[in-house]
Amino acid sequence: MHELSIANSILEAVRKERERLNGARVTRVGLRIGELAGVDPDALNFGFEVLVRDTELEPLALTIESTPRRHECPACKHVFAVVDYQFDCPACGAKATRCIGGDELELAYLEVEEP
Repeated sequence: MHELSIANSILEAVRKERERLNGARVTRVGLRIGELAGVDPDALNFGFEVLVRDTELEPLALTIESTPRRHECPACKHVFAVVDYQFDCPACGAKATRCIGGDELELAYLEVEEP
């Protein structure tokens, strides 16, 4: 379950940011996870809650934003979300589009209460 190691890495980043902000209280962490990232959001949330419990970070909350697979058409430069495995460009009908997103796993934001 690599979600537990991802949760641990998130908490390490929160601790570093908290230290940089002179002990400010972090209340929420926002993650952006692409549908191609291979991360189970439920498992990540569970692991996160387990690792936060009974620590100085409790009651830190996790918000997960899912992002769709995105393609770009080389012919017309249209960027679109892939739905139901429809990879053809909806703007011009080109068949040869390329994947440009949907594999993200990034820390999007921290909500912080200053002391």
